[in-house]
Amino acid sequence: MRMEQMYQEVILDHYKHPHHRGLREPYGAEVHHVNPTCGDEVTLRVRLDDNGDVADVSYDGQGCSISQAATSILTEQVIGLPVQQALKVVDSYSEMISSRGTVEGDEEVIGDGIALAGVSKYPARVKCALLGWMAFKDAVIRIGPENAVDGIREEAKRPMGNGEAS
Repeated sequence: MRMEQMYQEVILDHYKHPHHRGLREPYGAEVHHVNPTCGDEVTLRVRLDDNGDVADVSYDGQGCSISQAATSILTEQVIGLPVQQALKVVDSYSEMISSRGTVEGDEEVIGDGIALAGVSKYPARVKCALLGWMAFKDAVIRIGPENAVDGIREEAKRPMGNGEAS
């Protein structure tokens, strides 16, 4: 029970004090994703540096505490990573969130994303928790091979399944 309470505090902290919120320039790609089930939405921008590392992720959006906190957590987990490693973090988080509670998640890989593990038991909330993470994946794909490291498009082509890109 104490762990759940700690996780709730992490989620509320990211919701009340979001990290990297506010759209910034320059950026390599911008995407807008919507969860049509509940109306949550996020506009997310990603910039990669010349080495293929995630230089910046900024976002703006509206929605429930889960979708907004999850996007804040995403930014903290991927900024500074080589893009292929960032995509592995996204995949690990997605596997946990989509598992209906069967995959615990690796805190060493997904950091504060582990606080959202309980969401996996509530199918109606899974799309909320994945909204920003799938937007990130979509933005990386849109940046294109000329600005990213080899293999990124293939790595990132796994099904997104959430939100609608515009």
